[in-house]
Amino acid sequence: MKFENNLQKNIQLFKNVLKSDDIIYYQFSAKQSQFCVIYVDSVTDKNEAGKLVIKAIQEQNITNLEDCQKKLQIPAVEKSLSVTDTITALLQGKTILLGAEKFCLTCDFYSYQMRAVAEPPTSTIVRGPREGFNESIKTNLSLVRRRIKTPDFIVKNFQVGKYSKTQISLCYLSSIAPESLVNDVIAKLSSINIDSVPDSSYISKLIIKRKTSLFKQIGNTEKPDIFSQKLLEGRVGILVDGSPIALTLPYMFVEDFQSSEDYFINNYRANMVRAIRVISLIIAVLLPAIFVSAQLFHLQVIPLNFLLTIVSSIKGIPLSPSFEMFFTLLIFEILNEASVRMPKYVGMALSIVGALVLGDTAVKAGIVSTPTIMIMALSGICLYTAPEVVDSMSVLRLVFLIIAGTLGGYGVIMLATYIIIYLCSLDNFGVPFLAPYAPFISNDLKDSLYMDFVPNMKKRPKVLGSDNKTRMGAKNNEKTN
Repeated sequence: MKFENNLQKNIQLFKNVLKSDDIIYYQFSAKQSQFCVIYVDSVTDKNEAGKLVIKAIQEQNITNLEDCQKKLQIPAVEKSLSVTDTITALLQGKTILLGAEKFCLTCDFYSYQMRAVAEPPTSTIVRGPREGFNESIKTNLSLVRRRIKTPDFIVKNFQVGKYSKTQISLCYLSSIAPESLVNDVIAKLSSINIDSVPDSSYISKLIIKRKTSLFKQIGNTEKPDIFSQKLLEGRVGILVDGSPIALTLPYMFVEDFQSSEDYFINNYRANMVRAIRVISLIIAVLLPAIFVSAQLFHLQVIPLNFLLTIVSSIKGIPLSPSFEMFFTLLIFEILNEASVRMPKYVGMALSIVGALVLGDTAVKAGIVSTPTIMIMALSGICLYTAPEVVDSMSVLRLVFLIIAGTLGGYGVIMLATYIIIYLCSLDNFGVPFLAPYAPFISNDLKDSLYMDFVPNMKKRPKVLGSDNKTRMGAKNNEKTN
């Protein structure tokens, strides 16, 4: 559809397509000319539009759109020749100025209600920046721009979603990020065909290579400082309008054992905390399975004094060790899900009833034993030391428990071996999932499960394939080998 030299016909072009009641058409006159402002009532700042457009045109006696574009102080004003493109811009929140010409003007008078910038609930820290992304992509880009002030910072915008027309911004540093990685991500984003994109998690599921894998394959963060540092290492980032969670890729498994606070505290403390996270995750996944397999198949590996304690505690328990542990795990998962879904003021009462009353009553009633409760409680606590992998590891814990109850310790070892082999074969956009350990890359060990002193981290991660390898001690934009 094309515009015509008639205002009423141009207005009718919009009314034929836009039948919603919140599309406002305001006609006004200036001198001998007629104009019309079209906007979406719920997303436009009407006061700004009235002051900078309608009032200004009437005061200056402007007679055509060419003069409007030249004389008015309108923010982000653009000329549009296509009715279809103009309708898309209108639905995204832009204000349309129509006249009796074969084009129109679009300008920005956004008035979205959005959440304030605050510390994200999923990434609370004691030291370091506390700002977090919110649901506005413009706000999120401004938070990143504050931290990366270079012309090398590139933002490429995409519209994804047949009906939602969601804006997606691909962010990277042209002097650091590998060109092949950028082109690969651009191709995947351009190929997405979906009705709507309500959150960035949809994008991550659509662009990953192995869509049925249990393990996370794209990094995510709600903090602009982490996002910026990932870009400076040679990764690319994706921001999605309406989502406070940004995506970073390529992603490596060791990232989930790292925290932004590690870089702001003492190195010895940071390394101790990372070791605790690794050990805790191993305990969370394997401890229930090992305990069950030892009771059923390998009593000889249990110390005598502990074995006597177990025997005395399970006396009179009607369930087998595997069903007992499975029942306890089921109760734990139910309590966890209920505490998340229930209102906050009920959550505390639920924790008291579930953890204290229900657990104590179950032991006294002889349904489960005290060691089983202790093992499951320890496993549940350890699981949340690495919250980013809770989803996949909670499923693995259940699988290990089932294997331990049927095949014993040998089954646990075989399953663990299979998972390690599978993870070694996994890659994300050309980067091995278990790098820098498989394959072994000595240069990247300075910031992996072990963290070296910051002054010693002079090179960017080699596994990311950036040509600009030096990040400390070299001039800006200088490519060094």
